[in-house]
Amino acid sequence: MTASFWAPSVDGATITVRLTPKGGRDCLDGIATMSDGHTVLKARVRAAPHEGAANEALLALFAASLGVPPRNVEITGGATSRIKRIKIVGDAAALAARLEKLAGAR
Repeated sequence: MTASFWAPSVDGATITVRLTPKGGRDCLDGIATMSDGHTVLKARVRAAPHEGAANEALLALFAASLGVPPRNVEITGGATSRIKRIKIVGDAAALAARLEKLAGAR
């Protein structure tokens, strides 16, 4: 893959996500390339985008999927948009392995 949906950082990783609220279930749906060429990880949650419920569900989904405490996951960009940037704090090498595994499980 030439472009990635995530980038390592000093204290973890930053992930670009396309969120579908009211998606019927909470899950990660694989990788997609947007019309502008950016690669994103698709995610869906059952929660509606009302008063931050969908964002909270997204953060909980990432914490559970990556095996990190919920306090280590935060939205750093796009809180009111479908395209979001998620910061995961943790061991960058371990996160990289988990993210690549998630990407391969499409």
